[in-house]
Amino acid sequence: MTQSHPRISKAVIPAAGLGTRFLPATKATPKEMLPVVDKPAIQYVVEEAVAAGLDDVLMVTGRNKRPLEDHFDRNYELESALEKKGDAERLAKVQESSDLATIHYVRQGDPRGLGHAVLCAAPHVGQEPFAVLLGDDLIDPRDPLLQRMIEIQEQYGGSVIALMEVAPEQVHLYGCAAVERTEDADVVKVSGLVEKPDPAEAPSNYAVIGRYVLDPRIFDILRKTEPGRGGEIQLTDALQQLAEDERIGGPVHGVVFKGRRYDTGDRGDFLRAIVRLACEREDLGPEFRTWLRRYVAEEM
Repeated sequence: MTQSHPRISKAVIPAAGLGTRFLPATKATPKEMLPVVDKPAIQYVVEEAVAAGLDDVLMVTGRNKRPLEDHFDRNYELESALEKKGDAERLAKVQESSDLATIHYVRQGDPRGLGHAVLCAAPHVGQEPFAVLLGDDLIDPRDPLLQRMIEIQEQYGGSVIALMEVAPEQVHLYGCAAVERTEDADVVKVSGLVEKPDPAEAPSNYAVIGRYVLDPRIFDILRKTEPGRGGEIQLTDALQQLAEDERIGGPVHGVVFKGRRYDTGDRGDFLRAIVRLACEREDLGPEFRTWLRRYVAEEM
């Protein structure tokens, strides 16, 4: 029989990384603030959380991340200047980010991995299930992945992770899940997880992407989790314990995502994400697509 579980209201966004793959741009600018078309990547992530009904957002930040706080705060001087100019359109865009949600901040301190970043959220989250959204994965709002994950968590309890089928040669770039089928075509039960396995040893080609809905008992496991791959506390290792023994914190399910995902984790995919999103914009798309076709034809 389907059980009822507490409604999720809090989202955690780890944003303490150094962004070394984007140097020198990220020397003084947080990677999360790099613009994807005309909006910083982090705003897309907050908008996704809000669209799923999560209006209490905690960002786990680090040094040199003050621009994140400034972006989601009011800028009265800029707003006043735009108001005096009668520029209502740009004024609305400026105010939009500060009105999105109630946003809190905590510093990670030492960069000790995703598991440690999630553990930093424990005092704010308390004993409620919560969502974790990584900024490298932008999910198209037309494909409500997070909403579906919340539905599954509310139905079964425990934790839910987002999975995506990848080519076998790409498995080593992701956490990888061993899965069992369920009655729902897009839902699997996770029986094991391996962080960035060798393709020959991977349990499947189901890769973990940057969305999680977690049972709060994950914090107890993370406090005892030793550093793993890369000398960091891996969230995957803690989830592996939950998958092995659901008595600890409920089962682990996976939602298999087949929608539109924009990977901004490296420079090439970041550029492709900008092109794809720009092409789909009503205000930019027609002219940009025309130019892009002409450019490609000339280069080819």
